[in-house]
Amino acid sequence: MLNIVVLGFDSALASAITGVMDLFALAGVTWNRVQGEKVGRHFNVRIASPDGQPIRCINGIQIAAQLSYADIQQVDAIIVPTIGGPIDDVLTQNPELLALLQYANQQGWTIAGNCTGNFLLAEAGILNGRCATTHWGFKQQFAERYPAVQLTAEQLITRDEHIYCAGGGLAWFDLGLHMIERFVGFDVALQTAKAFVIDYRRDSQLSYSLMRLAKPHKDELVKQVQEWLQTHYAQHFTLDELAQRFNVSKRTLIRRFNAALDSPPNAYLQSLRIEAAQKLLEATELSVDLVMSQVGYEDASSFRRLFRNRTGVTPTEYRKRFSRR
Repeated sequence: MLNIVVLGFDSALASAITGVMDLFALAGVTWNRVQGEKVGRHFNVRIASPDGQPIRCINGIQIAAQLSYADIQQVDAIIVPTIGGPIDDVLTQNPELLALLQYANQQGWTIAGNCTGNFLLAEAGILNGRCATTHWGFKQQFAERYPAVQLTAEQLITRDEHIYCAGGGLAWFDLGLHMIERFVGFDVALQTAKAFVIDYRRDSQLSYSLMRLAKPHKDELVKQVQEWLQTHYAQHFTLDELAQRFNVSKRTLIRRFNAALDSPPNAYLQSLRIEAAQKLLEATELSVDLVMSQVGYEDASSFRRLFRNRTGVTPTEYRKRFSRR
């Protein structure tokens, strides 16, 4: 069997430890039992802690460890779970984990981090020059702290050589399924997904992220335009007409928006419209064409393309995932 070690630490997210352990431990087991076939386990999964003692997760649950970091010898993969507590504190309190990650990288072991756990990989320096992802809500903090990392936070899973990263607190099951496919094969990964009744091969977390349209700034003109657009986003108007309404040139309006929001007015308007479309798809049974019309779009193909670019899924797929009805 393949040896997997989950690196536990205080303030970790408990489900990111126990969940991924269940996924690996039951690959080749649950599906086989359901089908009446012979059980064939593929993975031996253990938890390590800095000193081999139990760890206290962010929800207060204590989880026992089977070995210490120092006891880890040759393994097939190590997994870093989600940080549930204050990130800066966890980074400061875990020098042994950072040293282990550096050693594992030198040895070429498969290393996988989940969600904010990827901060630990970056802090150890093993993501420098490599592609990585993290939870969409911590994108800016990650990018500012680790400028040498090629951050693609819109991706749910990244792989660069022997290092995997997953974004999102529960993306451990996406991460685990990808690793099962790599180590054992597609059939076992798909069977495991079916046994756990979870989607396989999701690749984006855009549809789970917030638009973050309310970025704080001090530009009164931009605030006034934002307030107007919040009410009138579905109307049809040109950028020249919008600028005239507020007695500025189009060039000035674009420059002020870029300075205040890191986004031009037309991109901001598109974000408002897509966010409104998301809410209608979640809360109503309006057809996609009616939703498109109510948020200010006339061309169906353009609307669907823009929606997919912004959320990672089509309007129909979005409704299936998030509809409240």
